[in-house]
Amino acid sequence: MGTAPEYQPNYVMLNYNNSSTIRPPPQRRNIPSSIAFIYIALNPKMPEYNVASFDVNAFNMAPDFSLYTEFAVTVKANNPNTDISFIYGKDSSVVVAYSDSTLCSGKLPAFHQPGVNTTLIQVVLTGKSEFGSGLQEALMDNRETGKIPLLVMVNAPISVVLKSFPLREVVVNVNCSLVVDNLAPNKKVRILSSEYAYAFNGMKLQM
Repeated sequence: MGTAPEYQPNYVMLNYNNSSTIRPPPQRRNIPSSIAFIYIALNPKMPEYNVASFDVNAFNMAPDFSLYTEFAVTVKANNPNTDISFIYGKDSSVVVAYSDSTLCSGKLPAFHQPGVNTTLIQVVLTGKSEFGSGLQEALMDNRETGKIPLLVMVNAPISVVLKSFPLREVVVNVNCSLVVDNLAPNKKVRILSSEYAYAFNGMKLQM
């Protein structure tokens, strides 16, 4: 009888002495180094974000100090890379807060953004919150001066794709400190100033 043909098992048995003798198949050994080389060669740049528009559909204060809000926010996402694309996951969040109190929330749509592309992402945010008399008074003062500070917080799970090589998913955090002139429903809202802070998997980035 002839010897049985050799085959590649789909599992690996470890040595009892925990010796590290396992090596990947030859065709896979150079994949991580190849991806690292491509990553360096492509000189990747972070995606850029800003709030392009801010609209108020509802802003209703009740006698019991509760507040119902509905905002429509347009976020402009710019991918400056030529051969790098981004896949936005479904578990994102967008929150608008005033003086550390959440006004409303929503989420970004899941989509694929190709290289050298600018995408306008429209997000509708809704919420009902308890708004004490102190916060109501402070907000009314800000509305009278025409300068209302808001914080827009975006958390987005993103997978980076180098040419045809998808990498693991990471979480990008963008905090945008906005000052708007009014929060009147169905009235044009002007963004007077904006400042952005970025974090990557919880680590702050200098932009």
